[in-house]
Amino acid sequence: MRIVKETGKPVAQVARDLGISSYTLHHWVQMDRLAEQYNGDGDGSGTLKESEREELARLRREKAELTKQHAQDKAAWEKERAELEDERDVLKRSVVLWVKEAMGG
Repeated sequence: MRIVKETGKPVAQVARDLGISSYTLHHWVQMDRLAEQYNGDGDGSGTLKESEREELARLRREKAELTKQHAQDKAAWEKERAELEDERDVLKRSVVLWVKEAMGG
């Protein structure tokens, strides 16, 4: 990766010189570039500004609240579904009994 960065040679040429797959070296170079952007190595573009950190914290709080609300909504829906299934079963049994009576049974 360092050879590609420092010399500016194409990945394929450096890989050939080193006797490794150009796909492998290309992947390593891409991962290094992503790490620099994420970690702030190099030009410092990966570091967060104060306003960005505040927004990130706010979004994380909001996500936690939404996750909690989703879990509550899901639990309520599951309870309602179970109640409706019970009601359906009672109605099915009632219809069966009604049909039997109507048929003289």
